Amino acid sequence: MGIEAKWKSRGIRVGKLPCGPLDKISDVPGVTVGHCTLADGDVQTGVTALLPHQGDIFHDKVMAASHVINGFGKTTGLVQIDELGTLETPILFTNTLSVGTVETALVKYMLAQNPDICETTGSVNPVVCECNDSGLNDIRGLHVTEQNVFDALADCKADFAEGAVGAGRGMRCHGLKGGIGSASRVVELDGKNYTIGSLVLSNHAMFDDLMVGGTPIQQLLEAHIPPHEDKGSIITVLATDIPLSERQLRRLCHRALVGLSRTGSYCGNGSGEIVLAFTTANRMPHYADKALLPMTMLHDDAINPLFRAVAECVEESVLSSLFHAETVTGYHGKTVPCLTDLLEGKIERKE
Repeated sequence: MGIEAKWKSRGIRVGKLPCGPLDKISDVPGVTVGHCTLADGDVQTGVTALLPHQGDIFHDKVMAASHVINGFGKTTGLVQIDELGTLETPILFTNTLSVGTVETALVKYMLAQNPDICETTGSVNPVVCECNDSGLNDIRGLHVTEQNVFDALADCKADFAEGAVGAGRGMRCHGLKGGIGSASRVVELDGKNYTIGSLVLSNHAMFDDLMVGGTPIQQLLEAHIPPHEDKGSIITVLATDIPLSERQLRRLCHRALVGLSRTGSYCGNGSGEIVLAFTTANRMPHYADKALLPMTMLHDDAINPLFRAVAECVEESVLSSLFHAETVTGYHGKTVPCLTDLLEGKIERKE
């Protein structure tokens, strides 16, 4: 459920375009998301997995692109995506110090499914994204295991949870509890409906800058939370079933910044903003019988509705991560309140 259904009584509405049935990235046919959440005292972390389609992603790659808005991050796999324009593994999300463990598990997952990797064909390009959850999570304890990765991959489904789940368990967004958020928009091209969806792992920005559906947070709450820096990062993934080239996908990635700005983010020095985009419409077979491959591509003159859709999706995804999160107490007893509890007066407000 997106924020429109849950918060329309508060007058919150993001954008003009219609959303998909679930208002999630999984409204793009074939896209699924799963979580493994670790929530036990000082351990508040996890893994989130995104499957681009339900087939063999290594042998049936999707066209993809990435864009680094601010490069304070440790995401793996971007170099090859930018060079080849394809995505060939699920996308994994976790905390900063668990990237190595998650990448190893993802490689094992791909090797189990593809016996030709590094035998009769080349290697594999695992994509693992991260944000730093050290405020709420004992990140130095390295609690994420390879089994957590396999569990997240096995959990993938269309109607997935948002908020303080999976990799988002220990994340903070605008000083409040953040995490996983998602949204989708429907655009019409040549008389046919297509979908653009986004998913974020939000762990960035400052409370006093937060805009909720165009309304400054100060107009919703006559209070402040303790001062904090803009450090932490946000990962954004865009998916669509519109046939696009990798160049056009990169142009979509650039528009994610519009959505982030609408929520009040200015992309601070210590905040890594990284965007990935893929289309399920144009596939790249690992093995090809012919040198020339037929592909359909959107005319650039028709791309403006897609730019609007990305801006709306990303803005709503950030807000959805806030609205679906719960208040969490974690490492050293630190508590990060959620926006819902603050709006409903369930937590004492600190002036």
